[in-house]
Amino acid sequence: MFNSLFDHVDSIIVRDPAARNRLEVITCYPGLHAVWLHRVSHFLWNLGLKWIARLMSMFARFLTGIEIHPGAKIGRRVFLDHGLGIVIGETTEIGDDCTIYQGVTLGGTSLYKGMKRHPTLGKGVVISAGAKVLGGFTVGDGARVGSNAVALKEIPPGATAVGIPARVLHPDLPQSADTKTKEYFSAYGVTPNVDDPVSMALKGLIDATIEQEAKIAALESMIAKLSNTPTDVSGTSDTKRDLDAIKEWLKE
Repeated sequence: MFNSLFDHVDSIIVRDPAARNRLEVITCYPGLHAVWLHRVSHFLWNLGLKWIARLMSMFARFLTGIEIHPGAKIGRRVFLDHGLGIVIGETTEIGDDCTIYQGVTLGGTSLYKGMKRHPTLGKGVVISAGAKVLGGFTVGDGARVGSNAVALKEIPPGATAVGIPARVLHPDLPQSADTKTKEYFSAYGVTPNVDDPVSMALKGLIDATIEQEAKIAALESMIAKLSNTPTDVSGTSDTKRDLDAIKEWLKE
């Protein structure tokens, strides 16, 4: 039991640079306390002591600011970082080594009892601050949900979902569900070298438009030389300047 406890604590130290030692994590991390209390309430829930389990979960909520339904299944080394405002629904399943930040909701979109209403997180998933994952779908191993995103459908393993509703990005870095390896851990779901697909599409359209404007300007110049008449390219340069300004705005 103590080996499992210290394994959990050590995994938090790896993922949080603010954590200095085991004593600090054990005494000062409400996310850890919430998971420990949930283990007890989940045990009571499975024994059929539903009311006592719910009462303990309410006590844990009062103590930590984190609401976890006693029916939820939580794997090993799950880290609720900061934790305040996290809500985890009854049929939620969270895999090993997941990291969930403050203000996250793992909620349901159905009102029917006895069915899978809440999401299933694979191993090594990162759910960023303020994100909402709503529905009985699966978030694949090593996937990330960006801050304040609203995920309403399945997210493939190793992908990043951003926006409202969440759009799926595919990172160009290797992924690993082993969060003990710092090299691949992505705090707050930030993925380097990945851009929003809508921004990428707009940039592609702008580049194509600039290229077309350049070709038109070259054709007008050739026609002017053949006809010995001056060419007014000010409109073309103004268009190029405007498009360049839009590209710079998209990069920010």
